[in-house]
Amino acid sequence: MEIGIVGKPNVGKSTFFSAATLAKAEIASYPFTTIEPNRGVAYVRAKCPHQDFNVKCNPKNAKCVKGTRYVPVEAIDVAGLGPDAHEGKGLGNKFLDDLRQASALIHIVDASGGTDVEGNPCEAGSHDPVEDVLFLEKELTFWMKSILAKGWEKVARQADSEKTKIETLLADRLTGLGITEHEVKLAIRNCGLPENFKEWNEENLFSLTNSIREISKPIIIAANKCDIASKENLDKLKKLDYTVIPTSAESELALRRAAKAELVDYDPGSDDFKILQREKLTEKQIHGLEFIREKMKEFGGTGVQACIETAVFKVLDLIVVYPVEDENKLTDKDGNILPDAYLMKKGSTALELAYKIHTDIGKNFIRAIDAKTKRIIGAEHVLKDGDVIKVVAKV
Repeated sequence: MEIGIVGKPNVGKSTFFSAATLAKAEIASYPFTTIEPNRGVAYVRAKCPHQDFNVKCNPKNAKCVKGTRYVPVEAIDVAGLGPDAHEGKGLGNKFLDDLRQASALIHIVDASGGTDVEGNPCEAGSHDPVEDVLFLEKELTFWMKSILAKGWEKVARQADSEKTKIETLLADRLTGLGITEHEVKLAIRNCGLPENFKEWNEENLFSLTNSIREISKPIIIAANKCDIASKENLDKLKKLDYTVIPTSAESELALRRAAKAELVDYDPGSDDFKILQREKLTEKQIHGLEFIREKMKEFGGTGVQACIETAVFKVLDLIVVYPVEDENKLTDKDGNILPDAYLMKKGSTALELAYKIHTDIGKNFIRAIDAKTKRIIGAEHVLKDGDVIKVVAKV
């Protein structure tokens, strides 16, 4: 699973990416700083079940801090999107291709209105950030439509002559974008298209593509630079039909770097922090930290961690499940206690967990055991957030 960090140039995408992952990314105040996509690992927080069992965990794939498990999520920061990207202008083709496998998108918007349509710095408040949201919608939809509509008449004839479901053929065209047949079918139903697909016109195809985009590449808005944005701009963004989170990527990056240097005690996602070594900071640095603290109180944090967790838990509707090989000791074969944390779609079954662990385990699934209740559960048992599960498979 991959979270795409998107937006036009120079709005703070790479700063957001660096803050979320602490991975290095080139940051500068000019368009197209990012050409090759930056990849890194962000984390979402979940309650670690070691507290329920009164044991000490030693995780392999997700660290545990003060009873909170930090579960890894891959993030990708792609090249900035310019006007008419779907036509290949600027770095458009590269931007869109890099987003093919993203499950959800965090759209970084300069809420201060200090970046023009092409990503150049301009006077704060002179650009309407709402235009950037509509602009991204348009570019993504036109990009998908160009793939979907290519040779449409041939697809329609094939579906008619071979009696193949139209959603199957369309999904085949979009499989490279990580789009499933179920998502295409849902989009067709949502659009209320003519029952006879041979009657679909350009307007119908555009409507269908827009619906597929909304379902397959859901977007949340990071209203970045919220600490210098006007209330009017933030209110306008919040009125859109999106989840909008006021964000200050620069503040988050400063705090994470300070925490790494042990200058502050800061838990990502918190609305406050503690200065640890005041004597090592200049008066200007202390003033800057206090300004960050003031804005965090106003907005409930910097927004960066909230964006990642909203995308994972609310938009993608994922839960955290902990597989083990010994349901009594809660260990894997090497004796690691509660070693792994997996992100699963809400509604996933024990069998789907088995396949996620390994294909062979899924194929040879016999049963599973709920480590909390010690009850045997079957293949179709629906998992809950925080479950600790042992899967039994034929050797």
